[in-house]
Amino acid sequence: MKLTGSEIVIECLKEQGVDTVFGYPGGTILNIYDELYKHQDEIHHVLTSHEQGAAHAADGYARATGKVGVCMATSGPGATNLVTGIATAYMDSIPVVAITANVGTSLLGKDSFQEVDIAGIVMPITKHSMIVKDVNKLADTIRRAFMIAKSDRPGPVLVDITKDVTADTAEYKYQEPVYVGPSVSEIRDEDIEQAVQLIDEAKKPFIFVGGGAVISGASEELRTFAHTLNAPVTDSLMGKGAFSGTDELYTGMLGMHGTKTSNLGVTKCDLLIAIGARFSDRVTGNAKAFAKNAKIIHIDVDAAEINKNVRTDCSIIGDVNEVLKRLNKKIHPKNHDEWVAEIEEMKAQYPLRYNPDGLTGPYVIEELYRVTNGDAIVVTDVGQHQMWAAQYYKYKEPRTLITSGGLGTMGYGLGAAIGAKLGRPDKTVVNIGGDGCFRMNMNEIATAARNHLPVIEIVINNHVLGMVRQWQTLFYGHRYSNTVLNDQVDFVKVAEGLGAVGIRVTKKEEVGPAIERAIALQTTVVIDCQIDCDDKVFPMVPAGAPLEDVFDEKDLEKK
Repeated sequence: MKLTGSEIVIECLKEQGVDTVFGYPGGTILNIYDELYKHQDEIHHVLTSHEQGAAHAADGYARATGKVGVCMATSGPGATNLVTGIATAYMDSIPVVAITANVGTSLLGKDSFQEVDIAGIVMPITKHSMIVKDVNKLADTIRRAFMIAKSDRPGPVLVDITKDVTADTAEYKYQEPVYVGPSVSEIRDEDIEQAVQLIDEAKKPFIFVGGGAVISGASEELRTFAHTLNAPVTDSLMGKGAFSGTDELYTGMLGMHGTKTSNLGVTKCDLLIAIGARFSDRVTGNAKAFAKNAKIIHIDVDAAEINKNVRTDCSIIGDVNEVLKRLNKKIHPKNHDEWVAEIEEMKAQYPLRYNPDGLTGPYVIEELYRVTNGDAIVVTDVGQHQMWAAQYYKYKEPRTLITSGGLGTMGYGLGAAIGAKLGRPDKTVVNIGGDGCFRMNMNEIATAARNHLPVIEIVINNHVLGMVRQWQTLFYGHRYSNTVLNDQVDFVKVAEGLGAVGIRVTKKEEVGPAIERAIALQTTVVIDCQIDCDDKVFPMVPAGAPLEDVFDEKDLEKK
């Protein structure tokens, strides 16, 4: 049957099982929005307050559900406002399809009103980007975009469509979506055998879990693997929840703000098994000194990550879940009780600590964990609050921590929380943000309130840019250049002005009741938690230092 380009876009979205789209309309994309209006009973469009919020919402939806997130924007500034969200998804391997509309084909390259080469702009931060100038190629391009977004190592794809194509007609025929299975073609038996041999020889193995284990759905195989090896397990920020934070083998996060046990344990181990991790600088510290006493097995779907940041002794390329299935068939139960006991001693010697007097970020996170029984989806912005959320909330399942790891995007959390709540309406969804981050995205409170979404925003409000101030305190001689936010902004009034409920918390005993009330209200709530401006995140490894240089407040006092 003959359909317009706009009708083809909608039909292709329906083919792919898309039921939720985030976006903001404008002149060039009006034809597509007109079709969305006609199909609003099949595709729920969420109008965000800003296009960046739409990109982050599509990202949060994808992380919470494992599906492809979809966002839309018009040409020019509408499209460029998606860029930060697209880059955020790219750095963390999140499947998102961004659909933009451009000026008409005859106006391209003429500096027309709101014309920009968005496909060119996003080329370095997408798996693929393309512009459609022929309506006959539109359906196949959209189908290809979804396939690319979710295959192998997932990531964002952008499809830009000229306005004339949205009005032109072409023949359309329904197609079943192409099944995208796990990547197994590069898994080699000899690599599996080499890994098994290294595992058999190890006396002090340590398992390091990254975001790839979450993406591949490897939790069950990972738990079996860890307990068969009887080996301690650490994770990256992106790997949280792949291995339960309540498991006795879990040692906490690795890296710059990882636990002393994880950092020292990885330094002492004789075999490090990295599963779906890319060895970012925030994890390794000084890469040359990383796991210096260990042989390293690296399991990853992306061959480009092998030996990129850290040299390995054995690598297995392929879907993490599939690789672990094959390894679990080959390995036999190990007795590493002595090594596990050594790790347990370190866990007892180096627990996470914070000042028990007064209201602090860690206390807020612990209260959130207590009230939600560890069953919420926790979304974060970026900064000290993000690290406290990683340290003090125990993630028992994958896809329950949603955070910008690779790009470190301030202003990410609220849009992502909206996407996560729409994707998982059965879950309590809480965004943890600092006051600096909240200022960047608080307009999305209006989006949540307008859509009657029970999203809870907890602002860890220290009236400063906390993480930057921490570095200024420790490494820049207390020179607080442009990091003080102590002005007259009242977040409770802001919340009320945007249609939400605002609650201010200034004492420890108010935290639990505030969270309980926010959950019970089943509406959009902002909890403004006032903490001290000089609370810090510990432990810490200085940038570029080896992991064994990890220090905490007690170490600073000794100096």
